[in-house]
Amino acid sequence: MVPLLATLNLVPLTAPAALVEYQLLKEIPVGGEGGWDYSSVDAPARRLYVSHGNSVVVIDLDADKVVGDITNTLGVHGLAPAPELGRGFVSCGRENKAAIVDLKTLQILSKVETGQNPDGMLYEPTRQEVYMFNGRSQSATVIDAKAGTVVATIPLAGKPEFAQADAATGHVFDNLEDRSEVAVIDMKTHSVVTNWSIAPGEEASGMAVDPEHHRLFLGCGGSKTMLMLDDTTGKVMASVPIGDGVDANAFDPGTQLAFASCRDGTVTIAHEDAPDKLTVVQTLTTAPGSRTMTLDPTTHKIYLSAAQFGPPAAGQRRSPLVAGSFKVLVFGPKAP
Repeated sequence: MVPLLATLNLVPLTAPAALVEYQLLKEIPVGGEGGWDYSSVDAPARRLYVSHGNSVVVIDLDADKVVGDITNTLGVHGLAPAPELGRGFVSCGRENKAAIVDLKTLQILSKVETGQNPDGMLYEPTRQEVYMFNGRSQSATVIDAKAGTVVATIPLAGKPEFAQADAATGHVFDNLEDRSEVAVIDMKTHSVVTNWSIAPGEEASGMAVDPEHHRLFLGCGGSKTMLMLDDTTGKVMASVPIGDGVDANAFDPGTQLAFASCRDGTVTIAHEDAPDKLTVVQTLTTAPGSRTMTLDPTTHKIYLSAAQFGPPAAGQRRSPLVAGSFKVLVFGPKAP
């Protein structure tokens, strides 16, 4: 018998998507005040969850309009949906807690203690567990999604950012931004089995996964690159240049396109041509500050948070947000 890991990368790839071109389709007004962080899509329920201020805005993906709001999530970073459970798990950074939400009523069922400043979050469906990655305490809190209880706390070797899972390998992967490494976590033992260097990449924040071909896509802010990493060996297989200030990554299994959204108002779109080849097919202009992004695999659309910025006050370097200007930008493939 051929060992499992020896066969993981033998799935054929699709042909290059050289003719795919994305364009702005719509702007969804949201309003209100405050900044933003992660967004996430619940494709079966046709819902988009967008962190904004101290709440999570709920948007109908088919109607492109706001349909609700999840409140009492102080210091929210984002929501990880668990579609089969009808629950969402919100990282409440300023509370050091995870909020468990009923996705039908949008009401908080309970809150669970985590480490300090939970930031990135991940729902792993095969074991029905939620990982909260705690930036300040450099750890991961693992929660039983059904029971709503903590089952493990995993120490990490650096500051965690976003994460992904590959059920076939039994691993969860998390970017350690300050160490330019990826932590490899065993799902069964809830322990770190190794840390992979991502050199020549530096300071990865966003992460996406192609589970069929066992590839991770890392947005590296320090090197302004998007890496394609073999998630069975940790080997960097390919790299492409991206914009400045990357924060989020996405991968579309239907088109084999990988996306990297950057603070400079660009999204780099690259095609996974082969297990060791990544080709940029478009540099999409979005909006300054639109660094976070998520993807709907059903429609192939991507969603980015955006707002208007006013002139900085005297002695300040950062431009303030214009109150009421928050919105979500919707981009998708041009019609043939």
